[in-house]
Amino acid sequence: MKKMLVAAFLIGTVLLFAQSGKPQNAFTPSRIKWGPPPPFVAAGAKLAVLEGDPTANAGDFTIRLKMPDGYKIAPHWHPKRENVTVISGTFKVGMGDKFEAAKMTSFPAGSFAYLDPDMHHYGMASGPTVVQVHGMSPLQFNYVNPADDPSKK
Repeated sequence: MKKMLVAAFLIGTVLLFAQSGKPQNAFTPSRIKWGPPPPFVAAGAKLAVLEGDPTANAGDFTIRLKMPDGYKIAPHWHPKRENVTVISGTFKVGMGDKFEAAKMTSFPAGSFAYLDPDMHHYGMASGPTVVQVHGMSPLQFNYVNPADDPSKK
């Protein structure tokens, strides 16, 4: 049984590398393609889609958001669970309807958190920061104060 599992793993690995010599569903930092964020996220950050389509009606997605020091995300909530891993830098998060820097908790690189649907929260980068977000599509931002929505400005 153990030999069969090892053989299956090896065959899978060979098939994964067969097309181009590189894994098709794996990314080293140099293979991540960064672009502008969607309009509902404030300008100044960069976004990379690693897996899936965060705008699709269904399915998994994984994205990364690269933020400069001091970048802020206004209080908002999502209708689906949000899973966040801090890849680099420090990401500060606060809970509630009002952005209050003094009430934020710092999450250094390597931290993970998940927020259940409808939890009101806000964030800020402390130093250049990269976070990875994964969940179920579609990714939706609902700003507590509609005037905070960058797509409405």
